[in-house]
Formats: sequence, structure tokens, C-alpha cells
Amino acid sequence: MSNESQLFGIHAVMEAIKSGKTIDKIFLQKGLQGSLSKELILLLREHKITPNTVPVEKLNKLTHRNHQGVVAFVAPVDFHDLEEVIIRTQEAGKTSLFILLDQLTDARNFGAIIRTAECIGAHGIVIAKTGAAPVSADTVKTSAGAVFNIPICKVDHLKDALFLLQASGIQTVAATEKTEDSIYQVDFKLPSAIIMGSEGKGVSPGILKLVDHKAKLPMFGEISSLNVSVAAGVFLYEAVRQRL
Repeated sequence: MSNESQLFGIHAVMEAIKSGKTIDKIFLQKGLQGSLSKELILLLREHKITPNTVPVEKLNKLTHRNHQGVVAFVAPVDFHDLEEVIIRTQEAGKTSLFILLDQLTDARNFGAIIRTAECIGAHGIVIAKTGAAPVSADTVKTSAGAVFNIPICKVDHLKDALFLLQASGIQTVAATEKTEDSIYQVDFKLPSAIIMGSEGKGVSPGILKLVDHKAKLPMFGEISSLNVSVAAGVFLYEAVRQRL
């Protein structure tokens, strides 16, 4: 993460939160004591920001400055409310196309997916507040700036996002090898949300149980999986092909 987005010290972090800055990640020292740190913790709860509690050694690696037990990273973009983005898309008469990222942690893969999604005119990207790659300098660079042109929606739980999309008439399609159904059997002319899994584990079992469709890409080589950003590109362009 770039140093420009890094904040340290209790006062600086509290002021950033109060001024409405979007906090992407925040690290708190284990066992932090004192009235000011309690005030910070109350402020985090009030703004529904979940901190990562870590040993002091982790904070010392993040910065050599006097961090007072807290280091935060300000996201370079503002996050959007998923429900508002869905409503806006539908009111504009567009056939929804969203992409959900389940526990994807690599910032460069994240940036590459953002870039492709923006290029094909997807309406939003959905990530969970915890366990997802940060919108860091690497993400911005790999996306070639596309991160500023497509809504990124952060949700408490990806399952809630699935329920909301389904209730809004948007079919959910998980990219997974755990199915016999091909990507080419899915009707992407319908409003759709594509779910891509993490680099190592794929889409989590809990999410797979909830989706409307599962689809896999045909594989004929010795290696049985594609890089997640490449796979996402194939899924998105199949949707484009069908809609043209």
C-alpha cells in the first residue's frame, strides 16, 4: 500500500473518520489501553468499521513512526451502496451486470478484474468488508484508473448481497469447477451477477449453496484452472457476446 494513503496515531485516524474519509483497513494494537484508545474504539463501532487486532510488531512493520497503537489506510475511492447502484441501474433501463468477488485477496488480480469490468460496462463490483483485497495503490495502478469509473460496493457479508440481487430480479452465477454446467449454457441476456472466488479456494461452499446457477469454463490442457482475473474476463465477455 502506498504511504500516501497511510495514517497513524490515534488523533489522526479519529479525525479522518470524523471527516468522512473511507477507511479501507485499520490495524489496532492488541491490548491497547487508555481513554483515547477507548474513544477510538467507540468511534469505530459507531461508523461500523471493523479493526484488525494485531501485535505491535505488525504495526512497527507498517510504519517506523510513532503510531500510538493504530495504523489505518484510507481508500483512494469512495465506496457505493449496493442497493442504490441496483436501483440506479434499473431506473436507467439497463440490463444489470455485476461482479462479486468472494475472498479474492490479490490486489493486482482485483485491479485487473476492475479494468475488464469497466471496459465492458459492468454496473458495479461487490466485495466484502473483511477478507477482500484492499483498494490500494497496486489496485489503482493495475486497473489503469478504471477503479475511479465503476462503482465499488462494500458489504458486510456477501450472502446479504446475493439475497439483495436475487430479490431485485438479478440472477446469480458462480464461476466454479464444481458443476457439470458450462458457461455457454447460462443466459446472460438476463440481469446477472457473476461470482468469482479466491485465487486458491474458489467460491466458498456457503455461497455456492445460494446461487441460482453454477458454471465452469471448458478446460483441455494439463493445468486445470485459469488465473482468476483471466477467468473473470472470459465470463464478462461471454455476457457481452450474448447481449450484442
